[in-house]
Amino acid sequence: MAAPDVSAGAVGLTSVLQSAQSPDAALRGQAEQHLQQLRENNHAQFVASLTEELCEESKPIDTRRLAGLILKNELDARDEARKNALVQKWIELAVELKANIKGRLVSSLGSPVTEVGKVCAQVVAKIAGIEIPRQLWPDLIQILLHNMGLSQHPHITSLRLCTLETLGYICEELTDLKDSGLEQAQVNNILTAIVQGMRKEEPSQEVRYAATCALLNAVDFASVNFENDGEQKYIMQMTFEGTQSPDVRTRRASFECIVAITAAYYHKLLPYMSDLYQVSCKAIQGDDESVALQAVEVWCTIADEEMCLLDDETQAQSCHNFIKNAAPHLVPVLLATLTKQEEDLQDDGTWDIAMAGATCIGLIANTIQDEAVPLVWPYVQENIGKADWRLRESATMAFGSILEGPSGQVLQPLVNMAFGFLLNAMNDENMCVRDTTAWTIGRICAELHGIHLDFAVINTTNLPQLVAVMLQSIEGEPVIAEKVCYVFHNLATGYEDFEGDTSPLSPFFQPIVTALLEVANKALINQSTKLRYHAFEALNEVLRCSKKDTATLLLQLIPLMLTKLQETLSMNVQSAENREKQTELQGSLCSVLQVVIQKLSSIDNNATKVSLMAFSDQLMTLFLQVFACRSATVLEEALLAVGALVNTMGTDFLKYMDAFFPYIETGLQNFTEYQVCTATVEVVGDLCRALGPYIAKYCDKIMFFLLNDLQAQNLHRSVKPSILSCFGDIALAIEGQFEKYLPYALTMLESASALSIQTQQVAGDDDDMIDYNNDLRNGILEAYSGLFQGFKANKQQLKAFHDHAREIIGFIESIYQDTNRSSAVTKNAVWVLGDLADTLDNVGPFFVEKPFYQKFLMECKQNSSLGDTAQWAMERISMRMQ
Repeated sequence: MAAPDVSAGAVGLTSVLQSAQSPDAALRGQAEQHLQQLRENNHAQFVASLTEELCEESKPIDTRRLAGLILKNELDARDEARKNALVQKWIELAVELKANIKGRLVSSLGSPVTEVGKVCAQVVAKIAGIEIPRQLWPDLIQILLHNMGLSQHPHITSLRLCTLETLGYICEELTDLKDSGLEQAQVNNILTAIVQGMRKEEPSQEVRYAATCALLNAVDFASVNFENDGEQKYIMQMTFEGTQSPDVRTRRASFECIVAITAAYYHKLLPYMSDLYQVSCKAIQGDDESVALQAVEVWCTIADEEMCLLDDETQAQSCHNFIKNAAPHLVPVLLATLTKQEEDLQDDGTWDIAMAGATCIGLIANTIQDEAVPLVWPYVQENIGKADWRLRESATMAFGSILEGPSGQVLQPLVNMAFGFLLNAMNDENMCVRDTTAWTIGRICAELHGIHLDFAVINTTNLPQLVAVMLQSIEGEPVIAEKVCYVFHNLATGYEDFEGDTSPLSPFFQPIVTALLEVANKALINQSTKLRYHAFEALNEVLRCSKKDTATLLLQLIPLMLTKLQETLSMNVQSAENREKQTELQGSLCSVLQVVIQKLSSIDNNATKVSLMAFSDQLMTLFLQVFACRSATVLEEALLAVGALVNTMGTDFLKYMDAFFPYIETGLQNFTEYQVCTATVEVVGDLCRALGPYIAKYCDKIMFFLLNDLQAQNLHRSVKPSILSCFGDIALAIEGQFEKYLPYALTMLESASALSIQTQQVAGDDDDMIDYNNDLRNGILEAYSGLFQGFKANKQQLKAFHDHAREIIGFIESIYQDTNRSSAVTKNAVWVLGDLADTLDNVGPFFVEKPFYQKFLMECKQNSSLGDTAQWAMERISMRMQ
């Protein structure tokens, strides 16, 4: 196939691209439609024309820039499926055309217009991300290195700058791939070129900055180089020199490199710690804030690394204790940053040096624990009563920052000493002081309050005053009301496990609930979404942790919530903003109803349950109306609320099934909003447990959708473990009637087991993959357990299982061999071994083949929470061995 002429189709593209940037919306829309037609009519011609527009020096800069952006978007996308499709489109282009495009782009790295060269750098890197792993552009790195070695070029500075950016972007593109396609020699040459550009002798500050940014992207590729002392020292020398550059951007980027190096090569830092301390403290104390923030981040990263090491007994000995050794000198530097806070409270996510310093102090406290307290407490004592509000606020912030990490025995006397002072400080004349004080009290409630502790910071003496002060403060500024919600949330959590029908918080239940509802309503009126969210979160926690003596008050909330939910259905939703407000409020109200229903149904009181059931018609009527709104936010919360009602009503819920089931069907097919699909699967499980055999009439459709979901490539993987577990719920509910679905279910479970074993082999230390595999295993094991128990009374139908028994035992053996299995997986694996032996005849030989079970169950018998189950499983297996 002949390659299209790269200039073909370019006629008129310039004007289309200009129109696409017009302030006239109609003109802009026509241009975008025209571009879409060009893309769809001839994709090869489209990318060729975009390349011509980008690289032709006579074209306007604005159209060249846009052409480059569109071209880049033709090679990559955030959505994985779309990205794969775009990659395949590029691969399928004619070789000659691709060579022409790549040649033009690489040549244009030296464009006299540096901005164009920078755009070309991004596009070249996107192509490289596709082609280098596939060995389709073997000479690219050599071409780029040749650029860096040139001494004569009309635009030498721009060429070197854009080439360095290209190298950095390529490293960024390839860093997450298991096989980058780069040989070690190429990596060495890339790093050499980058570090050469970082030298202080480099005449161009732009080039030096570009080189430093490129190193940041290349850090993960430097593992071999960091094993070589000479190369390691040179890279660190150039990076430290960069922290002293006259260009603030280079100084900031150099500290970003140190952060990345610290995370990747912690164990190589020892020779550099003195220099690291010097340059970072200098930056924290006197450099531009953007640089100082990165210098603080270096110590945050070191603390994170050391916390991970110290938390793992097998790695604790390898901790260099950099934080412990530096803390006496570093903490005073960080404490000084706390007085550089903004005068006006920032509620927009702004990150400043004071916040960074406080965060770092908190991480230090988590790392060295009790040893942090004497480094900070004198500062607190000295400044918390000062006339300067900055000192009062910084002292309070410092105190709040060390409440996690040190032991309760060390902190308790200090908190007891400070608690009354803090409550009084909620009336401080300065709003920043009041805000930080409320946050610190919330931290005290989170870290030092709860019946699991052997001391009580919050007791019957100070609790009434604490509640009174918070009820007064929640009526103040929204930003402080948010922190008060945080206090109430943590205060309630601390009483969650309080035994008996009452708790110390019960006398304050009504005023706290009333205050939280009022602030949520006020937030709705003032359009403060964040405050409304925090108010409902706190309200739900207060309700969830309430006791039996507040049941009457809980019941009274149901008609109130129903009224508010009804009001949302008649809200004015003319605009997208109003629609969003409606859905957020509906979701919040449904979540409150869910908590109330769950709490009331858990109270062992028939009268309470009867009273709750009296509202069921109203609840379902409104939930069905809410489902009709079809907003993902609301659907998920409403489904969970219905699930709570199902669990309460049992078989009485049958009367709603015909009206409700269409929404189950819709939810199980909702691949786009996968959280809704997950919630729907969970509700199906609730229905199975509540309705038992009465769910059978709906199971044909349910199983059809569940099986389709498991095979769907575009459904988020997190949904699939829940679906597998749901097979067990259905089998338990309908027992022998599940037989017609059994072959399909077992096939899916075998496929899932094979995937789990494969994932186990490649997961390494990828926490996300390990967590997902444990979820997948739990789903598989819960399904098997439900199937065994569901068919236990139907011996004739159990024959289908016998052929799968060997594979099931083999799957559990693979789990046993994995040190990354979770405690939940271990527990479920023990249950399945016992269920299999208890249910199936003639499986003794399979256990003879797989003697691992003996060691596995013996280990589990040593676990107090698993001992009885492991003993039972061992007995069942022993019976089959006879």
